[in-house]
Amino acid sequence: MENQQLKKDLKIRHITMISIGGVIGAGLFMGSGAVIHSAGPGAVISYALAGLLVIFVMRMLGEMASVNPTSGSFSTYAREAIGPWAGYTIGWLYWFFWVIVIAIEATAGAANIQYWFPEMPSWLLSLILTVLLTLTNVYSVKSYGEFEYWFSIIKVATIVLFLLLGLSVIFGIVPGVQSPGLSNLTGNGGFMPNGFGSVLLGITVVIFSFMGTEIVAVAAGESSEPERAVRTATNSVIWRILIFYVGSIAIVATLLPWNSANILKSPFVAVLEHVGIPAAAQIMNFIVLTAVLSCLNSGLYTNSRMLYGMAKAGDAPKIFLKLNKNGVPVYAVLCGTVFAYVGVIFNYISPDKVFLFLVNSSGGIALLVYLVIAFSHLRMRRTVEKTNPDALKVKMWLYPYLTYVTILGIVAVLVAMIFIDSLRTQVLLTLLIAVLVVGSYFLLHPKKTNVLPLDSEDSSIKS
Repeated sequence: MENQQLKKDLKIRHITMISIGGVIGAGLFMGSGAVIHSAGPGAVISYALAGLLVIFVMRMLGEMASVNPTSGSFSTYAREAIGPWAGYTIGWLYWFFWVIVIAIEATAGAANIQYWFPEMPSWLLSLILTVLLTLTNVYSVKSYGEFEYWFSIIKVATIVLFLLLGLSVIFGIVPGVQSPGLSNLTGNGGFMPNGFGSVLLGITVVIFSFMGTEIVAVAAGESSEPERAVRTATNSVIWRILIFYVGSIAIVATLLPWNSANILKSPFVAVLEHVGIPAAAQIMNFIVLTAVLSCLNSGLYTNSRMLYGMAKAGDAPKIFLKLNKNGVPVYAVLCGTVFAYVGVIFNYISPDKVFLFLVNSSGGIALLVYLVIAFSHLRMRRTVEKTNPDALKVKMWLYPYLTYVTILGIVAVLVAMIFIDSLRTQVLLTLLIAVLVVGSYFLLHPKKTNVLPLDSEDSSIKS
């Protein structure tokens, strides 16, 4: 089983659209309203600052992935740069995060479909969606890439059309719709009606909207041209975040008063209804369903590849190395699916206790992953510069200063979460789970002090 390799069937077009569409989740379409409602038009700054942190993290990850493209991704990098306990911990935490996300997205997808078919039971729809996308992932990595390619095209096309429509209204091009000018940005208390503190607090919520951008580094391990794929994805991350997130929020904040009740429902639906687009809610429900299915699809993929990478390093059972004839780690895919089914079941039998505990305990994992990526980058860059500087095809800007700035920014967000009532439980439970995972490593591997030797595919320092 160990001699088998993943297929390099993801094309540049797949990686490009995964990287472009991966940043657009249901959180942008639905969750952004709460940020705008609390921070006012200043939410644009919240998204810009959170996006800046993610851009820095992606640049670091892109640098490491260009040197060592592997499906183990940052788990492998943490293992090599920090130590085996770090790779084990972040790998299992990330796996746990996506198991919970799969359960959440399956439930959300069912709710979207019930909008049109209210008589169908939610548990059955969740099951159908998860099974269908599991089959897609089990069949081949190319089928995953194709599904994600078209999901991403739909999301990207939606954002582009939304931006064009919004700009047309702002500049008074749309007949019958009066342009608000800058009144919504400067009126109703000004650009930051609740102060700069609310803008900073918005970052703690916004940062989670970007989770998924790192998937492209995992997918690079199955690309036919990994270095080019990583370079393309990391070089485009700046304009992706600026246009899709900051641009969209700026349009919403310009067109609608920040304290409008409609923004809380869905800012995108509110804008479409304001412009007079018929069936706005129907259209947006379809778009959100697409975003949910995309996240579900990517969750199954990323979850399985992380488990496969850990099995190669000896941190997970060797059965997860088993590949089918199309080069897919089928047992790794099915394992994540089974645990996601358990999560969905808990969502129905104990939504306010067990499932809420699982969701809250996975809430801060994104920040821990970003923190480990930054620390791994610090050490890995020094090693590569000494042994093989030519391998650095993608470089982090202003190293090591921006890496330190990123670490401080992430720690600041984690500390801020502790002082926010609605987020305190998430960060504390996440830290508890992290401590338990670290403890399990030393319990299961009491004598394992050195990094396990990896094969040529996973070797980070290439001569």
